[in-house]
Amino acid sequence: MSVRVYTGPHSDRGGGPSGWISYLPWALAGLTILGQITWVLLGSGGRTVLTALTVVTFFLSSATHAFITRGAAWASGYLAISLVFGWGIEFLGLQTSFPFGEYAYSDALGPSVGGVPVVIPMAWAMMSYPVLLAAQRLAATGLGTALVGGWLLASWDLFLDPQMVGQGYWTWADAGWALPGIPGIPLQNFLGWLLGAIVLMFLLDRLPRKVASEAVPTLMLTWVFASNVVANLLFFDRPGVALWGGLCMGVVIAPWLWRLWSQPQW
Repeated sequence: MSVRVYTGPHSDRGGGPSGWISYLPWALAGLTILGQITWVLLGSGGRTVLTALTVVTFFLSSATHAFITRGAAWASGYLAISLVFGWGIEFLGLQTSFPFGEYAYSDALGPSVGGVPVVIPMAWAMMSYPVLLAAQRLAATGLGTALVGGWLLASWDLFLDPQMVGQGYWTWADAGWALPGIPGIPLQNFLGWLLGAIVLMFLLDRLPRKVASEAVPTLMLTWVFASNVVANLLFFDRPGVALWGGLCMGVVIAPWLWRLWSQPQW
């Protein structure tokens, strides 16, 4: 079995603190998974606080892992790009209806800046980190990473939006054209996500590539994929969502998992 690791001009080995702090991303990931399991089992009345809490713990898991394994400069760049981009594209969407369509947030998600709840750019950031690392394992070029990562991140929204709209966290003025099996959400929203996600992945890939542990983001990306398929099939009665999300994410998740198994970095 051959082991191939990207060692091009942007490659470097990440390092960081050791000791108890190295377990912090794992603890935050565990809290996220526990919170999301609880979210599914709770009635709708108890889910609002857990929604915000699991976004925060997932975000902190990604942020602390980036800092510990890739250094303060890399982590700062990742957070600046993803948070600013996440807030900016949502603010643009609210003001102009581009690229997601005409939509509005409820006040259930807590404090907002410019009409965008604070947890929303955190959600962009929390997921963009594991998606970026997965895309970089499959693509050596910036364009390839942008396309693969953009598809994977946008596919996650096939799970996210039906779940959050079902809770009343945001709504569209007119669904218009929608995917079969995912009613009430305009197709434009998913196309807008694809466009935005490709741009975000291209920007994040400008950061130096570092060969470092990917265990925590690997766990979280695998969990997001598997748990959403299972939850939509068994708990939410949304087989269409499970099918669309499972297929669209799966076309990247499957080769990514194979690459992790067949060409480990460590």
